[in-house]
Amino acid sequence: MSILRLVGVGREVGDFVILDDVGASVAAGDRIGLVGPNGAGKTTLLRIAAGLDEPDRGDVQRKRGLSLGMLAQEAHFDAALMAAADLRTAVRSGAAALESMERELAEMEHAHRVTEAAYEELQHRFDVLGGYTLDQRVDEALSGLGFARDEWARPPAEMSGGQQTRGALARLVIADPDLLLLDEPTNHLDLDALEWLEEHLRRRAGSLIVASHDRAFLDATVNRIWELRDRQLTVFRGDYSAYHRQREERDARQAKDVDTQADQIARERELVQRYRSHRKFSKMHEHEARLERLEASRITTPTRGRRLKLPSTALAGVGPARSGELTVRMEGLVVGYLPPRASRSAGNGQTQETGSGASPTIVARAPFLAAQRGERIGVVGPNGAGKTTLLRTIAGELPPLDGILAFGNAVQLGYLAQLREAAIAGSTVLDALLGAMPVTAGEARGYLARFLFRGDDAFKEVRALSGGERSRLELALLGIMPANLLLLDEPTNHLDIPAREAIEAFMAEAPATLLVVSHDRRLLETVCDKLWVVDHGLAVPFDGGYRAWRAALAEGWTVEAAAEAEAKRLRSGMGPSSSVRGPASSSAATGPDRPPPFASYAGADGGSGRNRARPTASRPAKTAARVATAAPTPTRREREKRGKLSKDAYRRQAAAVEGELTRLGLRKSHLELAMGDPAVQANFVELRRVSSELADVEAALATAEDAWLELEERAP
Repeated sequence: MSILRLVGVGREVGDFVILDDVGASVAAGDRIGLVGPNGAGKTTLLRIAAGLDEPDRGDVQRKRGLSLGMLAQEAHFDAALMAAADLRTAVRSGAAALESMERELAEMEHAHRVTEAAYEELQHRFDVLGGYTLDQRVDEALSGLGFARDEWARPPAEMSGGQQTRGALARLVIADPDLLLLDEPTNHLDLDALEWLEEHLRRRAGSLIVASHDRAFLDATVNRIWELRDRQLTVFRGDYSAYHRQREERDARQAKDVDTQADQIARERELVQRYRSHRKFSKMHEHEARLERLEASRITTPTRGRRLKLPSTALAGVGPARSGELTVRMEGLVVGYLPPRASRSAGNGQTQETGSGASPTIVARAPFLAAQRGERIGVVGPNGAGKTTLLRTIAGELPPLDGILAFGNAVQLGYLAQLREAAIAGSTVLDALLGAMPVTAGEARGYLARFLFRGDDAFKEVRALSGGERSRLELALLGIMPANLLLLDEPTNHLDIPAREAIEAFMAEAPATLLVVSHDRRLLETVCDKLWVVDHGLAVPFDGGYRAWRAALAEGWTVEAAAEAEAKRLRSGMGPSSSVRGPASSSAATGPDRPPPFASYAGADGGSGRNRARPTASRPAKTAARVATAAPTPTRREREKRGKLSKDAYRRQAAAVEGELTRLGLRKSHLELAMGDPAVQANFVELRRVSSELADVEAALATAEDAWLELEERAP
């Protein structure tokens, strides 16, 4: 039974159509992933489904009494959350009905009415709805979504945007509505919080619609996919991986159908001209009608959105130098923040900076870390553990507090920061690029087009860019100068799935050494063959990919034990675990277990689908028996190579072919009439027999028409 139905929903902003005739339904227990490129209208559709916006056309039908909850990308718009005295109170208020029942029970107890039947009934309902486990569930939600216990008492209004979003998500988890609508819920979650949320959503009985670009999250939580493309909604069964396969297969079939239909239209036009020249007007009109039907039902080529194309060489026109075997090495490194420097008056109208006397803030220690040339290392750990601090220290933005940080020979460093610098007012995308690299405007615009800044997009103000556009601009600025050591802090933030796949393909084939901080598990699995784990104030290496690390964690692996083992190796003189790989381990990075950087989709013959065999029926009819053993239909060029026929031979063959065309045309008409007979439609066996014979006759008719065209080519 449907709890929500969209019927012909349309939405426009000015002259721009966002949604056009969208129709779909949500049943109880459905878990739906909403996918599509940035700007396709996913947030608009969620807001319409939630009743926050009204469609310009169409209707939204909701089950009576349906409870909905929606997580927006910006939680500060949630007035109830922001007005709460502390985070735990805000999250607990998600179960407003249970809190009301709890107060009513307390009032009845205070009035000594516990012996009444009304109290017993209310207490039973409170118990069934989970009232006695409410506090336990609130604590689990806060802990699972990454809040430390000392943060529970903080007012949400004083928290960061990411913390507010996690708080709003925890509040919705406690509310447990019939239909949960989530708009990019994974944006501010670390890996542990992601896995907790996935497990909760899998166990949840209610329905779910989630818009997300996290492919691993969609695979773990949904059983249907809604795809928004070209203002239309298409429904697919299965998780994201199943949808991706179905979409590629559907696009390949549609592209092949476009070619088939184009050939059919060209053939019908040729037949119309031939029959007109021979004054066979009844046949001409028959094929004109076929041509009109084909033109009316013309299939369009599947459209693909604009794809991010990361250049393999820098805008400066030169490639990166070959670095030394060891690109970066850290030994006993301590990363953190120096205390702020105080200022005092120097007595001459000027100020001098002096030490504040406070001790530096230590974030993490790295006993030993090293990256070899060409390695792709993922930097993982919970939020706030020090991953960004470590990358900023390597990039030179923060000074090391202690220890050794050394770079190899000829290292050229490129750094993509997670927190972007504030934009300059009035500065456009083109200005930002020209300010970083003095090239011609044409060269700059050609380079920006690779990052989807085409046409007037190059003149957008930087401060007005969306999150995804700002990320693409930062990637463009990163590629200006050659680099053989890339430090990438959350490179996929705010990017849609096609852009993420483009970045993964770039990383998989880039010769540079990569240090990547990311919560995108698909990227970590696809790209990174080693990890640096930052947690509990330590940064240690893990010789394996993301899946191997999660499996090791389940078996009891800890950063403390890894750091202790590393220290023992160093003391015993065995050398660090991150030493230069041998041949066996270095070849594993490109072995059969690593996916290829690019996937190619083609037909079984590897071509574009133009070489097609004609469809054959499962049970050949009498009229098509001759067709089954006939030679393949010759091409036009092959027909032209054959010689002309004599007049007598031409007349005999023409009479035979025209007789066959007439007979097959009549038989086709009889079978089409039979297909419309209610008695045939009610009899499955007879309907199957008639449809099978009709397919055979149509194939035979097509072959006869090809023979007639060949005969006309050889006319004397």
